[in-house]
Amino acid sequence: MTTTPCLVHHLLRPREGDAERIALIDGERSISYHAFSALVARCAATLLANGLSRGDRVAIVLPKSIEECWAIFGVSRAAGVFVPVNNVLRAAQIRHIVEDSGARIVICSRAQFDATSAALAGLDHLTVLCAEAIADGSAAPAAGLRDDEAIGEDLAAILYTSGSTGKPKGVMLSHRNLLAGSRIVINYLEITERDRILSILPFSFDYGLNQLLTAVQQRAVTVLFTFQLGDEIVRAIRDHAITGLAGVPTIWAILTKTSPLLRKTRLPTLRYITNSGGAVPSETVKRLRELLGDTRIFLMYGLTEAFRSTYLPPEEIDRRPTSIGKAIPECEVFAVKPDGQRARPGEPGILVHRGPTVSLGYWNRPEDTAAVLRQHPFRPAAQGGEIVCYSGDLVVEDEDGFFSFVGRADAMIKSSGYRISPTEVEEVLMATGAFRQVAVIGLPDPLAGQKVHAIAVPLNGAATRVHDILQTVSGQLPAFMVPRMIELVDALPTTPNGKLDYPLLARQRGKHAAA
Repeated sequence: MTTTPCLVHHLLRPREGDAERIALIDGERSISYHAFSALVARCAATLLANGLSRGDRVAIVLPKSIEECWAIFGVSRAAGVFVPVNNVLRAAQIRHIVEDSGARIVICSRAQFDATSAALAGLDHLTVLCAEAIADGSAAPAAGLRDDEAIGEDLAAILYTSGSTGKPKGVMLSHRNLLAGSRIVINYLEITERDRILSILPFSFDYGLNQLLTAVQQRAVTVLFTFQLGDEIVRAIRDHAITGLAGVPTIWAILTKTSPLLRKTRLPTLRYITNSGGAVPSETVKRLRELLGDTRIFLMYGLTEAFRSTYLPPEEIDRRPTSIGKAIPECEVFAVKPDGQRARPGEPGILVHRGPTVSLGYWNRPEDTAAVLRQHPFRPAAQGGEIVCYSGDLVVEDEDGFFSFVGRADAMIKSSGYRISPTEVEEVLMATGAFRQVAVIGLPDPLAGQKVHAIAVPLNGAATRVHDILQTVSGQLPAFMVPRMIELVDALPTTPNGKLDYPLLARQRGKHAAA
């Protein structure tokens, strides 16, 4: 039998040294790879004893913890499909995910058991299991488990992602999708068993899940961590000798703007940081470089439907501070214009992703799937074409093959006949140094169609200088791109994955404008 992993739980096949090598650190608790594998087997046996069949969905409603990690691998080993549910979601949101996915079993904590059971009351054929009981109880012996009941093309996970309208949709990922993403990231981040990775992103987010899989594949240490303040992240990096950290733009804003400890703490072990989930303003990147010294910064672009599309090598940041980079290994990306032709350098187009991380589509949503996963535009099926992923994001490629993000095609502001990139306006506003975060949206306007509206979290008394700031940016942007106003707020809303919630901002301000 081949030793090459093709299923998620194959990443935990026994290796020499597993009994001594630490897999996970969770607060005061830690666990070796050997003990972790034993809990995975116990979880799988418990699921099978409760009637789980191949392809059945298991919703995992747990905080970031050792239990959540072994539940993910345990579902895979039982040939089920794991559905990680972000622990911060409310009862109605959890119920939607469980009901929409058709989960047969839900795993939650003892502390959440009553609340979770109440939220899911009335759903037929549903079993709610307590994680602590699984870990403490006795189930069928691990020897009775079949490691290879599924194959790599089978569905491994459903990750629910918010869209601009409607309830969250479940993105279907195969075992091969997940293992390809792990293999690719290990390649360009050069992750080894010597790495110690700080995990602060939820496992319901493909980016957070990938960190766990890459660490397990390489036998690195994963430090599970939740935080409220930026200084807590800095202490965790220092105290755990962290070598790698992944985040989204809101995390970097917190660290650079509201974390005084970062400015006076050396972090010599931090080998790299990575960003995805949105563009990082150039000013924030510059500040990170000043504060983190020799730490390598990887700016990346991705979407759950295809995991990761591009990354910018750290050595290119000075020359291309606003670029999202080139295609990740094993994948190809290109831009397609509205007329279906491939965009030339300098021409905006929708980013299209081709490669082994292209997902299986949306769970039980064939029409939505058909809109995103389409036949390769330049390689007909008769000539060996395949399904590729249309991201919905506008990008521009330069003469050297590097891409820059322009904005969501459905988020572009159309004002007085002009198409305006919110990202471009945000960059200029952030460069003033007056704000911790900025979000730019389009609001209805009877004359222009839409007007540019900025919502910002101020720094250092910026509330008294809005007029001066608008005067400054008017010298750097054409008149049609200058915000009509800058609305100051204490905080910007984020999605459960930590991204700025642009759809919510647009809905809230749109209703107010209409009124």
